[in-house]
Amino acid sequence: MKKKVVVLTGAGISAESGISTFRDSDGLWERHRVEDVATHEAYLRNPKLVLDFYNERRRQLFAAQPNEAHRQLVRLEAHYEVHIVTQNIDNLHEQAGSSHVLHLHGELTKARSDRDDNLIIDIGDQDIHLGDKAPDGAQLRPHIVWFGEAVPNIEPAAALSEEADVFIVVGTSMNVYPAAGLVHYVPRTAPCYLVDPKAVSVSRPVTAFAEKATTGVKKVVDLLIEEAQGTPEK
Repeated sequence: MKKKVVVLTGAGISAESGISTFRDSDGLWERHRVEDVATHEAYLRNPKLVLDFYNERRRQLFAAQPNEAHRQLVRLEAHYEVHIVTQNIDNLHEQAGSSHVLHLHGELTKARSDRDDNLIIDIGDQDIHLGDKAPDGAQLRPHIVWFGEAVPNIEPAAALSEEADVFIVVGTSMNVYPAAGLVHYVPRTAPCYLVDPKAVSVSRPVTAFAEKATTGVKKVVDLLIEEAQGTPEK
């Protein structure tokens, strides 16, 4: 039986694919204040601005490709049961071939009814315009968890973390909650690895690789595969 590896990924893993990080040092996201494009209040105030912003993010995504960090996590699946829990709204993990991906903050390639959060449709690379309707007749909005909104997938993410034999954190500041709290659910006996070029504070012992995702993730994967090959599967 394969051991379970749970990987929490953030903007840092997609940055090397050309996907904008959520907050740059100036507090802006693609020249916009986060408060103007990532809250429901902003959407109510100026829906066209918000829709256009995410339309542009979607176009950016479809011009991007998975990088070596995404591919290394797929490589790990030959030796472990790997579950990705991502804060990212792109689908680069899926493009790379990861089998189990749980999105905490929504998905750019989906839209949902502004009336019914559970009425979700795939839109792929298509734009959302004012007047585009969900099957229930309500305006379509991006399937994104904005600031101040509930995070529906946090409970299944916590359940996965509780079952982790190994926990890996890649490219996230661990400052955004509730995602940052997932580390508290990981068994104390499970080794924890951290890949990020910046210093990240984690409230438990970790083996840290202070480098970018494309090189750091490969080192962690190589280490785990070596361990797996040295332990006969049951």
